[in-house]
Amino acid sequence: MRVPLSWLNDYVDVKDIPVQELRQRLDLAGLEVETVEIIGYEGSELPWDPEKVMTAEVLAVRPHPDANRLVLVEVNYGGEEHEIVVTGAPSLFARKGESDLHLKVAFAWEGAILYDGHSEEWKKHKLKPTKIRGVPSRAMVCSEKELGLAEEQTDIIYLSPDTPVGLPLTEVLGDYILDFDIKGPFGHLQSIYGIAREVAVLVDRPFKREPLEAIRRLQLNVVKQPEFVELEIADPDLCPRYTATMIRGITIQPSPLWMQLRLKRAGMRPINNIVDITNYVMLELGQPLHAFDYKHLRHRAGSEKPAIIVRRAGDGEQMKTLDEELRTFDGEMLLITDGGGPVAVGGVMGGLESEVEATTQDVLLEAASFNFINIRRTSQTLKLFTESASRFGKRVDSELALVAGARAAELMAELGGGSVGTVAGDLYPGKPEMTVIQYDPALAQRILGVEVPVAEQQRILTALEFQVVPVNSSGEDIVWDVTVPSYRLDVRIPVDLVEEIGRVWGYDQFPHTLITEELPPLRHNKELENTERIQDIMVGLGLDEIITYSLVGPEDEVLLHPVAGQSLELPGTPVVLRNSIAPERSQMRRSLLPGMLRTAWSNLRFMDYIAVFEVGSIYYKVGEPNLEAGDTGVAEPRQLSVLLTGPRQGRWWQETDREYVDYFDLKGIVEALLARLALVDQVAWSKGAHPAFHPGRCAKVALGDKTLGYMGELHPLVREAFDLPEQPVVVLELDLAILMEAAEAADAEKKVGTMATYAPVYEDLAFVVDEAVPALDLQRAIVKAGYPLVADALLFDVYRGPQVGEGRKSLAFALTYQAPDRSLDEKDVGKLRNRIIKQLERGLKAQLRTA
Repeated sequence: MRVPLSWLNDYVDVKDIPVQELRQRLDLAGLEVETVEIIGYEGSELPWDPEKVMTAEVLAVRPHPDANRLVLVEVNYGGEEHEIVVTGAPSLFARKGESDLHLKVAFAWEGAILYDGHSEEWKKHKLKPTKIRGVPSRAMVCSEKELGLAEEQTDIIYLSPDTPVGLPLTEVLGDYILDFDIKGPFGHLQSIYGIAREVAVLVDRPFKREPLEAIRRLQLNVVKQPEFVELEIADPDLCPRYTATMIRGITIQPSPLWMQLRLKRAGMRPINNIVDITNYVMLELGQPLHAFDYKHLRHRAGSEKPAIIVRRAGDGEQMKTLDEELRTFDGEMLLITDGGGPVAVGGVMGGLESEVEATTQDVLLEAASFNFINIRRTSQTLKLFTESASRFGKRVDSELALVAGARAAELMAELGGGSVGTVAGDLYPGKPEMTVIQYDPALAQRILGVEVPVAEQQRILTALEFQVVPVNSSGEDIVWDVTVPSYRLDVRIPVDLVEEIGRVWGYDQFPHTLITEELPPLRHNKELENTERIQDIMVGLGLDEIITYSLVGPEDEVLLHPVAGQSLELPGTPVVLRNSIAPERSQMRRSLLPGMLRTAWSNLRFMDYIAVFEVGSIYYKVGEPNLEAGDTGVAEPRQLSVLLTGPRQGRWWQETDREYVDYFDLKGIVEALLARLALVDQVAWSKGAHPAFHPGRCAKVALGDKTLGYMGELHPLVREAFDLPEQPVVVLELDLAILMEAAEAADAEKKVGTMATYAPVYEDLAFVVDEAVPALDLQRAIVKAGYPLVADALLFDVYRGPQVGEGRKSLAFALTYQAPDRSLDEKDVGKLRNRIIKQLERGLKAQLRTA
């Protein structure tokens, strides 16, 4: 919520308090100020030089001697002599030849920095003396655009007639706007008046309550059935109070500058004086209002006056709202109706047929209270989010309705030239009982841990408009009956009062203390630690982490097995939501792949290379829930998923063929992960089959007798189903529980070896084996046969052809021999070679290739 400080000062005088100091005090009291926007003062986008930008007075407008569209304006800016300014402002041009005007304006002297009013952009320029069609001009009267107060250039800005001449403009139009982030259903903080009340208590300053006294000033006589309208509340559970005030003989016109500026600075767009007043009072007091054009309200049959009936809608009932949309209602939505049908959606938006228009003369002003849950539901169902619905959805004090209606009626009479009727209608079937809390001031110290003086507690509660009545004040046992003000709908028990006392007294006054008791023992969270370990490794390998939705649609799983007759073996039974927000978020995911693929689609619109991973849970039913035993009946295993796609090499200034990442890039990442976990020698790789993967380009990864997961290139039909480009997309899914169980076991057996100080010996050996023998099996057999002298065995060539025979292949390895205690000679190497050859012949029927 945006609160202009100049508006706040109407109710509590804080002009002498630095803005940052006030902001800090508000933050400590729980009223978080997100940003402070500065207008005119130093630190703003366009500071107004107090010596060059000031208030002035236009005295006369004369014709320009050599220009038909320009005029010469005589300006009194407070100096010894008046200044002649050349201008083409439309409103001044229309008054050409007039004198003795006394129009208060914003005036800028040469050297002032302003915005260019004729530029579409925010372009600054320095005002310099010049000649315009032969007439010298070294100053100007300013528009809102030139001062940075509006986005479009229209006309010059006119100040209030009582504005003194020669004041720095910052003293009149300068401002600080506090942008609050009010969390929670606190309707009493959704207004300037509500924030001012808090500020008055925090800084211990007098609080002005003039806006609440409009009923007394207007001398309104409040009755249930006024002569100008017939009121009925058919559903008091949804509308506990409805008030109506009549204003006759108004003139629709623009609001005065001061009101327009306040509305703009609070984030609302000025429309006309009547609509602006309803918005102004809503911002001021927090009570949403609605103005009906009285002539459009219809009578009931046989009645001589219009009717207002507050009732539930009929199923399928329709009405066009102010945004010109035809809305269809259900039986739980609240409507404001007249004798002929609906005229507004209660607490949300008015109807188009009864809106205030240029010809409106008589206005029926509504101020009501509605059930906040019903307003939230209606707003959400209709997808109609308004300032009114937002405030009602955070609970508005029902006692405020008549007060706010009178305040708005008073302003309409003042700014619209109308007259307020002497009678106001008020139906109040849902008047709540006052809440009284028995409170012991000693509770504050027990809860807060600090002693807040009893007198200070009473001052704070009284300043917040709580009524404090001592019940027992003898001795040390003090007890109060505290009556909660109607606007504090969130205060119901004694600790709520303690919270109010603590935040106003100031959390910054709490002394610093150290824990005197022994800290509890640190217990490891294995799941969290393992997750963070995997995340650190994957980020170190150059991948970006993503977090995708746990809710998916059933079609996401269907898209993962596009080939007819193939079914995707996902675990368990899906967990389906009973009341999902959308079909695509109707069940819990059983695979991380759909989220990964949709993320890839979103990002490939902006980049050509993606390397991402996710560590997350999947969900499926494993049985019936037993909530008493803490069993939900849903398994939530965690998985690791990785996706790579795009060119392997980045863009370069030379033209090159950019190859795309493939299965082996992904395998390299997996091997690096396994190496970091000391599992690279325990994993078995084999040809796999998975409906979501390309046939023949899928590998099954196993740890012992457990399947760790699958990896490979995405099936072209799956890639097409997720709208991915025609390029290889490689993915994997691994079971994190199996992976980390093996990693923990490997950690327990991990030993640090000694650094070899003797030179290694290198030798290449090629073996001919059956086509079905995996290269990894042959590599591990070489290392095992030569242990501990074979330090490394790297596959560098694969050959298939007539020299090795059909159904056979040749695998060539670069071997590294190294001993920790000596240099290996030719005899040592020969013995080691023979041992490797014999064991490979015996175990894998491998033959040493000699040619």
